[in-house]
Amino acid sequence: MKIWMYGWKFMPLHKGHLYCIDVASKECDKVYAIIFINWGDEIGILENYQWNKESLQPQKRFECLQKVCSLYDNVEPIIIDVKDCKHPDWTEDRDAETPLVRKFIPEMTYVYSSEESYWDYFKRAYPEAEHHIVDAKRKKYPISGTMIRAMDTLKEQEEWMVGI
Repeated sequence: MKIWMYGWKFMPLHKGHLYCIDVASKECDKVYAIIFINWGDEIGILENYQWNKESLQPQKRFECLQKVCSLYDNVEPIIIDVKDCKHPDWTEDRDAETPLVRKFIPEMTYVYSSEESYWDYFKRAYPEAEHHIVDAKRKKYPISGTMIRAMDTLKEQEEWMVGI
């Protein structure tokens, strides 16, 4: 079995991401955790982020993901630069990302995410894969990267972040 975790920017890597990786690692033989860098809103987020901007830089995010993946025998981190996969308005073009992913993972059994809204894209891009949704209502870890970045203090943020 192979899985692929789609659309994770890991800005920052948080406990909800770790939970999804953990679930996938227990259900599959091989897990690919993909971090996309240089996507549409990344520059704006970096410009407006008030705390430790270094932690959101692409290489730092990938290093953190590598450390998380090293906790598992069957999880491999992958970094994919999507700087050329944008619409003219700088929003993300997922269809342009698909061939980049396929270079690393030609076929997959499952696609994991926490977003039901990704199903139409996954069905089109990876028709052989079944979409597994993990904690869509965010009951286990009621957090998102957007929520963390909006928190008032670094201490609040660090409670949710994975800083291995």
